[in-house]
Amino acid sequence: MSLYHVLVVAQRTAATSELIAAMVRRHEQSPVRFRLLMPFPPATPRAEAQQQLAEALEAMRTRDLAVDGEVGFGQALEVVVEAWDPRRWDEIIVSTLPGPLSTWLQIDLPHRVARMTGVEVTHVVAQPPRRTPVGAPPAPHHGPGVLAPLAVMGWGGHHH
Repeated sequence: MSLYHVLVVAQRTAATSELIAAMVRRHEQSPVRFRLLMPFPPATPRAEAQQQLAEALEAMRTRDLAVDGEVGFGQALEVVVEAWDPRRWDEIIVSTLPGPLSTWLQIDLPHRVARMTGVEVTHVVAQPPRRTPVGAPPAPHHGPGVLAPLAVMGWGGHHH
């Protein structure tokens, strides 16, 4: 069996369980080597981008995935175009946030990458990573909230 090379395009979803599970499933099909490509807006501090890349690679490697990575600065499609080499990559995985949260889905990135490269593109939808540690108390609630307009109806609000 030959070793496949899979380009993984992810940024905010790079260390999510959904993406890593998809990579593990792909790894179980045949021998594979992954390269994580993380596009960032040009204004992103390099140290921040490198830190996110390191954290994602560590999470992937704990699942025994053969993976290296790189950061690209620019629009996601431009970064993929720069990294794309048909002699090097056999397939691509694009990981995005769900529908309305994803700027990459707004520009139809998975389909555009597939059209541009002509290879199989697997689209993984992942939930946004939680920034608070597991077990931490929820953030305090400030302000009236989304139901404030209903307060005039007297439900559970201030009683006089």
